[in-house]
This record gives sequence, structure tokens and C-alpha cells, in this order.
Amino acid sequence: MSEKTPRLRGALEGIPTYKPGRPAASGTAAYKLSSNENPYPPLPGVLETMTAASAAANRYPDMACTALLAELADRFDVPVEHVATGTGSVGVAQQLLQCTAGPGDEVIYAWRSFEAYPIITQISGATPVQVPLTEGEEHDLDAMADAVTDRTRLIFVCNPNNPTGAAIRRDALERFLDRVPGDVLVVLDEAYREFVRDEHVPDGISLYRDRPNVCVLRTFSKAYGLAGLRVGFAVAHEPVAAALRKTAVPFGVSQIAQDAAVASLRSEEALLERVESLVAERARVSRELVAQGWTVPESQANFVWLRLGERTGDFAAACEKAGAMIRPFAGEGVRVTVGESEANDIFLRTAAAFRKNEL
Repeated sequence: MSEKTPRLRGALEGIPTYKPGRPAASGTAAYKLSSNENPYPPLPGVLETMTAASAAANRYPDMACTALLAELADRFDVPVEHVATGTGSVGVAQQLLQCTAGPGDEVIYAWRSFEAYPIITQISGATPVQVPLTEGEEHDLDAMADAVTDRTRLIFVCNPNNPTGAAIRRDALERFLDRVPGDVLVVLDEAYREFVRDEHVPDGISLYRDRPNVCVLRTFSKAYGLAGLRVGFAVAHEPVAAALRKTAVPFGVSQIAQDAAVASLRSEEALLERVESLVAERARVSRELVAQGWTVPESQANFVWLRLGERTGDFAAACEKAGAMIRPFAGEGVRVTVGESEANDIFLRTAAAFRKNEL
């Protein structure tokens, strides 16, 4: 037997492992506030749609996602040729890298931001260029623009930013876009767009319309409550959208996911009610944390961020002991999803006790 092993790409060496939020322990009353999931089940009528679609699970799905693309094009008033789907917005993000970047190319993003960015960048063989956040936990757009070189192929802008929740306002974002060369693709990752309440934070689709190098990412995983179905989409001008269709995994978005997404788009009123409920809880959680003495960035997403440095692990352990699983980033801080009011109360009581013990 040969002692040789298959040759694997060197680009895979040193790639960080994506760390999903830890689930609540089985058989306990713990709550999972670690993955930015929607605590509500699928919207009214969606579960029935999923059940009906499952009856044809022996058949391949519509590879072109025809009905979903048409619904999205109508919903956002864009040409259907400008829409492409994928397995969650992170799946579409990986397709974008396949379209644009390879060995020798550079990909810019803020840090800390969505932890998949360095993973999918390195998988593509490109070089990640991480630009530190400002002291206020926001994108340093001037520094990101300064980091652009002739090797830059793609820039991720997570707005609102995961995990800090901070959002970029229109004037600053437009100034940044004006500085980026037209041959560099700027990806506005708007996974949490539905939770934005700051009227000065732009809808990325309004920016894409007259900027051919802007692509907008959205997902059905957060506000729509379909995280388990893995369906996301991009809105981009035709050359980019066409490239996304070329790099898509064949039949990657199941028919159940497609039909559920269409049904969810048609349940706009129920969606808005649920989102408003979570936004109200976000405001309550943030107010209480500030009252306790914490520094809390203004979140426009469905989570809050606490920078704890070396205390991060201890705080996460305290929350877990109390019955709330949160997402720690070792040595940096914790991201806590806004969940059910009972879960939020557990987190707030733990935060109060933790701070009291520190004083």
C-alpha cells in the first residue's frame, strides 16, 4: 500500500473553522441566544407550504428558482436578470469570491465582522485584508478605502455589522463607494436589513441601482425565520448576477426552501409584526444594559454586542449556567441574540449580577 496521501490545496492550510452558536443543552430550560436565529416559527401558512412541497422530495427542485426569482424581482422592483439565489447569503458570498478572486488577489473587510469572510476568502485562494473597526465598533471606511490596491477584487461591507450591530449611514457609505474603483466589487451584506430602524441607514438596493460594482446580499434566515432551509439571494447588475448563476451549486436551493421563501415574501404584514416585536425587545435589552453601566453599541440588528476582552469566557459561562447560550468571541466580547422575552430576562439578570460582582 502506498504511503502517499492525496494532494490538497495549500490554500486550505490555516483556514479558521466556522464556529456555530452552541445549542441549548437537551432536556434543560436553556435558551439559545447564540446564532441570531428568529425565535418565532415560520410565518403563517409557510409551514403548510413546506409540507406540501415535501411531497415531491423525490424530484429535483427547479434549478433556475424561477418562481422565487420572479417574486424577488417584483418585491424589490429590479429586473429578474439582476437576481441570483444560493444556499443562504453566505453561500452566495462564496459564489461571489469564485467569480472574482483567486491566488494573488485581495479581499477587504472590516474586523471583527462576519466570521465566514476570512474562511471563504482563504478557500478561494485570495489574500484577506482585515481592517480594524473603530473604537466605536464601526467600519473604518476611510481605512478600508485606503487599503484598496490594484490587487483588490472584492470588498465586503456588513451593514449592520455582525457581531457589533453598528450600521453605516448613507453619507458615509456613498463617500466610500465613490472612492472605490469601478472594477472592484463592493458587496453590501444586509442579512439584518429588516431590523434597521435608523432612517439614515440606506437600503443597499437603492445604492446598487446606478452603481454596477455594487452587489447586495440578503437572506431568509433571520427576519423570515427560515434559517434551517438555507436560502439567500443577491441583487446585482447582470454581469455579476450571471456569474453567480454560473457558480451556483446545481439544485442547491431545495424546492421546499424556494416555495417557503415565496410564501414568506407574501406574508409581509405578519413579518413586520414579528420584526417590530423583536425591535422593541432589542430596545428594552439595550436600555437595561446601559442602565446597568455597560457600554452598548447602538444595534440595528437582532442582537447586541458587549466588548469584554479577557472577561469574555467568564461572562459566557455565567450566562450558560443561568440558562442562556450566547456567542463568545474569545478575548474580544459576546454577541447576544434578541430572543424570547424570558430568554432576554435571563441574560439581563446575568449581566447585572456579573457587573455587580466586578465593581
